[in-house]
Amino acid sequence: MSASGGTKAIVAALGANLAIAAAKFVAFAFSGSSSMLAEGVHSIADSGNQGLLLLGGKKAKRAATEEHPFGYGRERYIYGFLVSIVLFTIGGVFALYEGYEKIHDPHPLEAWYWPIGVLVFAVIAEGFSFRTAIKESNELRGKQTWAQFVRRAKAPELPVVLLEDFGALVGLVLALGGVGLTLLTGNGIWDGIGTMCIGALLVLIALVLAAETKSLLLGEAAGPEQVAMIRAAVVDGDVVTRVIHMRTLHLGPEELLVAAKIAVRHDDTAVQIADAINAAEARIREAVPIARVIYLEPDIYHEATAAKGPDPTKTPGGH
Repeated sequence: MSASGGTKAIVAALGANLAIAAAKFVAFAFSGSSSMLAEGVHSIADSGNQGLLLLGGKKAKRAATEEHPFGYGRERYIYGFLVSIVLFTIGGVFALYEGYEKIHDPHPLEAWYWPIGVLVFAVIAEGFSFRTAIKESNELRGKQTWAQFVRRAKAPELPVVLLEDFGALVGLVLALGGVGLTLLTGNGIWDGIGTMCIGALLVLIALVLAAETKSLLLGEAAGPEQVAMIRAAVVDGDVVTRVIHMRTLHLGPEELLVAAKIAVRHDDTAVQIADAINAAEARIREAVPIARVIYLEPDIYHEATAAKGPDPTKTPGGH
């Protein structure tokens, strides 16, 4: 993911959510709509989430240290996971609680034009933010479906903003439905039901985000296309004859570790092998620029030993 693209989508979402949150709280103050209160808290939570994503991106740029020799790229995954927790607790759980209270103690809306006007404004603002996130994501999505993009993306920012904006737009439609039915029937219970639906939606989105960012935190390998490109780049057909075993790991969205045991000929000299390894590393970085940490271990290929697979008690890719 391009850092500038992710940042642009985050800033657009942050500006929209701050403006929308202020408008929603004003509407709640004049109308007493629980949907407006829940949506206002939702927008505040979303604004905090965008702040967390920006903070994570800044911290991830720190240089590697002796204590953290592979750098701080995974900070972006940590803050992406925190976003899912904030969305679940502050956004989803609060909305469920507020909706439950309104259903048990319904009351008619006052100054109904406030929530309607604010919701229309919010749909326009969120639509702008969602459009920005879609535009930035399309540059990276390729032929993937949206579900595949969210599932496979190694950078958490754009999937998080996409799901947040999508949830916000659906939530606004639910809030409009709750307010509209309350006005038509004169029964405030519909406002509470709309609020409960918003809460359930936010909890669902938070669980999806938590599952995806947890997988990134645990460590994900490179995608199949990148793995194939790395394998092709390693072998030169002269000194390096094949890849015996290989493992890849994302140290961050834009940094990949490659560890491989490569087969060389038994009569090659140390100088030939060293030159071949250096050349292979250069080819890997040219084919997959984010492959910044590369360890290649030369070995003599034995079919029976290689068939057993890598030994986890030894070095990555060893047997």
